[in-house]
Amino acid sequence: MTMASLFSTLARAGGLSRNRSFGLSRGVRRGVAALAMACGAMVGTGLGVGTVSAQENIPLDRAPDNGENLASLQHGAQLFVNYCLNCHSASLMRYSRLQDLGIPQKQIEDNLLFTTDKVGNTMSIAMRPDDAKAWFGVAPPDLSVEARAKGRDWLYTYLRSFYRDDTRPTGWNNMVFENVSMPHVLWELQGVRTAKFEDTVDEESGEKVRRFVGYQQVTRGKLSPVDYDSAVADLVAYLGWMSEPEQKTRKQLGVWVLLFLGVLSFFAWRLNAAYWKDIK
Repeated sequence: MTMASLFSTLARAGGLSRNRSFGLSRGVRRGVAALAMACGAMVGTGLGVGTVSAQENIPLDRAPDNGENLASLQHGAQLFVNYCLNCHSASLMRYSRLQDLGIPQKQIEDNLLFTTDKVGNTMSIAMRPDDAKAWFGVAPPDLSVEARAKGRDWLYTYLRSFYRDDTRPTGWNNMVFENVSMPHVLWELQGVRTAKFEDTVDEESGEKVRRFVGYQQVTRGKLSPVDYDSAVADLVAYLGWMSEPEQKTRKQLGVWVLLFLGVLSFFAWRLNAAYWKDIK
């Protein structure tokens, strides 16, 4: 069994756990998550860690702004816990903050607590940093503020740019981050596709270059292309919210602070005029 087929088997097992989580005990779900983390560690590193830097000539698609849509954020939180939290932690985020998205504590405890027993704990993972370094060479990045570090458009394009590549250890590659070590964890939703390239001659150097011309769908996923893009938009929206849960409050408070400073500046201006009117 190759690493790619092993990962496919684990992903199908993970899909069973997600779809029938009410019928499995929390201990069984943790065991599946731990097994997926251990096997994932053998084949590659996490988001944003690859052997070659990101492709700078790939245009980024604009991510839909779903930051104010609670249903979108709730769906994004579900996708994050089910697909991302196996290998990536979010150490600056507590499960209890998901209540700000309208998710009751009971639902958080029953459906989203895979790595801890207390809703007040942070979104940590079972994999230890020392083990991650031994398996990956570097620990998969914490995703707490990844949306602020990479940008939402980058994440949105990246998660929609995976394609099948049998030359890679995981069996996957990415157009935005060439030779990235992260496998396509959402392949069940998007399906399997390959990238089409054509050889052209560079006008300036005269050398042959390989140019990307599009994707070819091999097998269909559980979601249509439109629905998959919508699901990725929800996941990216949640990552953006998680990077700063108080963003909405900060912006609202900022308006009042600016209004206060404006009124204060008016009184300061009039007070200054009253102090200096006799001297002038």
